[in-house]
Amino acid sequence: MLPWAVRRTKLPLLALRCVACSSGRATLGDGKFRVNANGKLLDVWLLVNCVSCDRTGKLTVHERVPVRSLPARLLAGYSANSPSLVVDTLLDPLIARRNRFALDWDGCWELHVPPVPESPWPVRITVVFDDPVPVRPERLIASGLGLSRREIADRVKIDIPLNRRTRQDFSFVLVWSVQ
Repeated sequence: MLPWAVRRTKLPLLALRCVACSSGRATLGDGKFRVNANGKLLDVWLLVNCVSCDRTGKLTVHERVPVRSLPARLLAGYSANSPSLVVDTLLDPLIARRNRFALDWDGCWELHVPPVPESPWPVRITVVFDDPVPVRPERLIASGLGLSRREIADRVKIDIPLNRRTRQDFSFVLVWSVQ
């Protein structure tokens, strides 16, 4: 079995409309949280910046939650602007759904491919995603092996659709020739 890995090279842009200039892209900027306490209730936002006008916007992480309901470790991470917590929050699909944004992964990932051995054939290849990068298996296989779409159809045996985006780990079998 041959392992491939899809890894993030940088954080993706956010497909999010700016209220000031109507740009459709935002970036994480400095990667900071804003924590606001009102009595015993807490609001937490992740700050983002418009790519065009640099206006700061807020993504709601927690809204009006009791302070005691958040673990101390998590609250300390928000206060310290923990980089790993910023990334985890940005990649959380529930945060994206609540704040109505999508991640734009173009140019933000790369495929790590070890060389394919000359023998024995067939070769089983497993693709592992370190982050939820939506990509078509056909595109991954073509770039990893240098094959055309026609050759992929002839030489690859896979259980998922080749032309439908996936974020899940998968495996396929590469055969030497058409059988």
